[in-house]
Amino acid sequence: MTDRRDAKELTPRAIVEELDRYIVGQKDAKRAVAIALRNRWRRQQVVGPLRDEITPKNIILIGPTGVGKTEIARRLARLVGAPFVKVEASKFTEVGYVGRDVDSMVRDLVEVSIKLVKDEARAAVQARAKEAAEERLLDLLLPPPARGTGRTGNPQLDSGGEDKDAPQAATREKLRELLRQGKLDSREVELEIGEPGGGMELFAAGNAEPMAFDLSQLQNLFGSGRKKKRKVKIPEARELLTNEESQKLIDMDNVRREAVQRAEQSGIIFIDEIDKIAGRERAAGPDVSREGVQRDLLPIVEGSTVTTKHGPVKTDHVLFIAAGAFHVSKPSDLIPELQGRFPIRVELQPLCEADLIRILSEPENSLCRQYQALLVTEGVKLNWHDTAIAEVARIAAAANRMLEDIGARRLQTLLERLLDELSFEAPEVGRAGEWAVDITAEYVSQRVGNILSDKDLSKYIL
Repeated sequence: MTDRRDAKELTPRAIVEELDRYIVGQKDAKRAVAIALRNRWRRQQVVGPLRDEITPKNIILIGPTGVGKTEIARRLARLVGAPFVKVEASKFTEVGYVGRDVDSMVRDLVEVSIKLVKDEARAAVQARAKEAAEERLLDLLLPPPARGTGRTGNPQLDSGGEDKDAPQAATREKLRELLRQGKLDSREVELEIGEPGGGMELFAAGNAEPMAFDLSQLQNLFGSGRKKKRKVKIPEARELLTNEESQKLIDMDNVRREAVQRAEQSGIIFIDEIDKIAGRERAAGPDVSREGVQRDLLPIVEGSTVTTKHGPVKTDHVLFIAAGAFHVSKPSDLIPELQGRFPIRVELQPLCEADLIRILSEPENSLCRQYQALLVTEGVKLNWHDTAIAEVARIAAAANRMLEDIGARRLQTLLERLLDELSFEAPEVGRAGEWAVDITAEYVSQRVGNILSDKDLSKYIL
């Protein structure tokens, strides 16, 4: 599910306002990605050969963990419904070593794009698929008479023709009405359902990358996969039949073409931990192949063609957003060629106590609201006091200073420990009726006030 908006309406200011709904602070980073996204729309409006010459200005986000680097990129992609993948640079190895090669990020992007476009196509044909599924359900509930034989199967007895089909049609319409009203939901029907699977991936030697071979293509030549009969209730049968009918209505060739084009023109690849591959190659040890990975990454970022099972994909206009803490290394430790392909660098600021207060209270998806939504399902209502939020933020900020600075992720540590007992007891205490719990500063101090004196927090750090 995406929060997709019309591209023309997404001015840089509007993009920043949307990001502000979920991410606190980091104005510089938001402005940089907003301009980069708007430039993609501007490029689409350019007419003539110059359009192909305009390439995206890739971005490096520099900042400690937990300050919002990944979330900014992810929300940006959801805003425009763009294919988005997040990869970790440290997982890649130089060609010739065992591990993933950099081409796999483009293949992953295409797979995400395929799913996006297929979901949109399925939504477009959903109404027709539901109608077809309903007709198939009615056929199962009231099988039609044998063709050419009427209702009894005897042509001499059923010589009345259409008049004798009228009761069958009337019964079918009554069943349709009951079906739509949900009065038949408890009944079971027997379906022939295709078994999942049918595809196989082969792996190339050396880098464990899947080759472009899919046994599902053989089913087109030798028939569909095996089917088995199952007895299911009406609601499940309706869902299964709707999915099957929508699959029939979707033109997968068009889906693949559209998906490849969308990956090429609006795809976003977020490369995290790029600082882990910075630094010059040494003769041996864990740093071997770091510079090799950078050199393998260079042609992908510069613009090349990657072969996928859905066809060749050009990366010339894919937007690359890299991120790293750069505690040990610095951006200048990357090879010069790769530095040049990330012309925009933005430093994200560490989170202070005031930022943590805003993170807990302002965003629509704040942790406080998430825990409220979780526990209300058990009949337990959480009432967060402002003083409690301030106390949690104070303890989190102090813990980040004394221990490792993990940014906003420290809030997850604290809230999980704060509500540990309540989460465990919620099913029992909420069973008798709605139970309200006031989360005050005293409540916070009693349960997590000693967290600063407890150096071993490994149980709670996520």
